[in-house]
Amino acid sequence: MVATAATSSFFPITSSPDSIDSKNKKLGNGSTNLGGIKLKPSASSGSLQVKANAQAPPKINGTTVVMTPVEGFTSEDAASSLPPRTFINQLPDWSMLLAAITTIFLAAEKQWMMLDWKPRRPDMLIDPFGIGRIVQDGLVFRQNFSIRSFEIGADRTASIETLMNHLQETAINHCKSAGLLGDGFGATPGMCKKNLIWVVTRMQVVVDRYPTWGDVVQVDTWVSASGKNGMRRDWLVSNSKTGEILTRASSVWVMMNKLTRRLSKIPEEVRGEIEPHFMNSDPVVAEDNRKLVKLDDSTAQYVRKGLTVTTGCPISFFSMVPRWSDLDVNQHVNNVKYVGWILESTPLGIVESHELCSMTLEYRRECGRDSVLQSLTAVSGVGNLGNMGEIECQHLLQLEEGSEIVRGRTQWRPKNAKSFGKMDQVPAQSA
Repeated sequence: MVATAATSSFFPITSSPDSIDSKNKKLGNGSTNLGGIKLKPSASSGSLQVKANAQAPPKINGTTVVMTPVEGFTSEDAASSLPPRTFINQLPDWSMLLAAITTIFLAAEKQWMMLDWKPRRPDMLIDPFGIGRIVQDGLVFRQNFSIRSFEIGADRTASIETLMNHLQETAINHCKSAGLLGDGFGATPGMCKKNLIWVVTRMQVVVDRYPTWGDVVQVDTWVSASGKNGMRRDWLVSNSKTGEILTRASSVWVMMNKLTRRLSKIPEEVRGEIEPHFMNSDPVVAEDNRKLVKLDDSTAQYVRKGLTVTTGCPISFFSMVPRWSDLDVNQHVNNVKYVGWILESTPLGIVESHELCSMTLEYRRECGRDSVLQSLTAVSGVGNLGNMGEIECQHLLQLEEGSEIVRGRTQWRPKNAKSFGKMDQVPAQSA
């Protein structure tokens, strides 16, 4: 019916007398007022014309358009189809307004954290996105980690690689929270302009106790000057509930040009960026000044290749090739990977009965994906087996052609007396 009425407004339709009479009977003779609309029969064509009170007929392309009413539809029907106007359904959508306010507040708080806070106050800022907070006059970064199930080993404690990853994560987040993170991986904006990156040259780690599954550890980190062209970063890992010190670590970092792969001095622009964040403090770990000896695999009496072990000599040998997943964004092997490779060549008897309690590493050069590495371990000292003494090992990670990658020294303490009987296969003489 609606289509017919709309069509008739453009194309006049001749109506039969019977239909006109029936419409007159239905609507009444002459002019009929229907809800403010006057309806008149056409004199010539028999079509209907509509005139609205106080309204001009609409026009399309200069042509007057005449609309016809729809039978059975009144203004009362239109009014009855709408929901009743109440105070409740006229209120705005408060949930959308609350979500917008929350988003603006979080964005403003995040931007405020990136500003240089002056004056600096302890425990001033807390990151709502869970990447840690700045404490102690804005010079120390603190972040908590929960030890997850896939981060523990066979003895149900966190592995040394897990702890090292926590140290590296807090170092990056410290730069980010302090507003020093540019486009690079831990590089400042000034370093990015000059294609400089940070590389670690020395790392010392002392583990007093390993956390277990479900423990929450608190990691504090800060930076200090180290010579003219170096930076020292320290970490302190503790139990977040009891405050017990679990791990202490100290490292020395220098700058390297990522294009030439050569070490670089600290530019004055970069020095101005990082020096305000330096803390005047002593290393958290006393420096071990003992020289790290270079191992010689030519004197090996027992060798480990792959997963095959031949016992009888204080040197273990292991070969591997870095994978694509071992590289970081700076296109070289992540320094935490070296720790795992060094421990791969440690005699199994030591790993089963002892736990790593301290480690000193010297990084001498980088390696890439196509490098073929060899890991050598020498047991340089074994304590009294009956008295459950500590064990010291010397380590070397080198390229297959002999170039040194990392020198290291580890110390191991016994786990318990029951498993120490397996150590009779480890000789006590020095390498």
